[in-house]
Amino acid sequence: MKLNQVKLIVSDLDGTLLNSNHEVSKEFFELFKILKANNILFVAASGRPYYSMVEKLGAIKDDIIIVSENGGLAIKQDDLFISNTLESKNLITIANIVESIPETHPVFCTQNKAYVISKSDKLMDLLSEYYTNYQFIDDVSQIKEDVYKIALFHEKSSEQFIYPKVKHLESDFKVKVSANHWVDISENIANKGYVINHIQKLYNITPDQTMVFGDYNNDLEMLKLGHFSYAMENAHPNVKAVANYLTKSNNDNGVEIIIKQLIESLT
Repeated sequence: MKLNQVKLIVSDLDGTLLNSNHEVSKEFFELFKILKANNILFVAASGRPYYSMVEKLGAIKDDIIIVSENGGLAIKQDDLFISNTLESKNLITIANIVESIPETHPVFCTQNKAYVISKSDKLMDLLSEYYTNYQFIDDVSQIKEDVYKIALFHEKSSEQFIYPKVKHLESDFKVKVSANHWVDISENIANKGYVINHIQKLYNITPDQTMVFGDYNNDLEMLKLGHFSYAMENAHPNVKAVANYLTKSNNDNGVEIIIKQLIESLT
């Protein structure tokens, strides 16, 4: 299998395409022009909400597919073609369980807004980066929109202090440690792999023609769908175990390095 057969590139954002300052490099946007000229489809797949992803990729948003909320929804050219929301009864069930976990701060994610109960100082700092459009509520019953995901924040370590308390939900829901401070819970069908598989079928693209980049556990399903699957140097050990290849860290332009190799293979 050769790089020049790739027709689809999928990349996570935080810890992958974005550097530690949450920035996309200027080099990536220049490389994207070449990908577009060669009819290579690009998909950004993140745990971030849609509006936050657009803030990072606004210049190319109409030329790519945006998969947000870990696969909760997928949008192309403002057209919502996949929507996997939490059932109302499941939302209440999970919210009640989360309420009993010490020092856990839930963020309820809808398409256009996040709803927050806690006012943790550290959470407030992160909301300005990830969930710029948010509203405080007293109770989950105040949310009238569809919820795609519940993101659980812990000030020290989500994997150590939250995940063990919600791991038992994995038989019924998708439970993912998505970053150092976050555990995400959604319906089982709401994962990045489900959406990427749908896109592959829609565009008649095989795993051998698919390149995927990721760094954390919410990327595992989609990494399995591409032969050219890359774990970032800064990736979680689980990701490195699943990916077929390794690239440099997000701060060393690991994604751009491989895309340049792909572009060179086209000549």
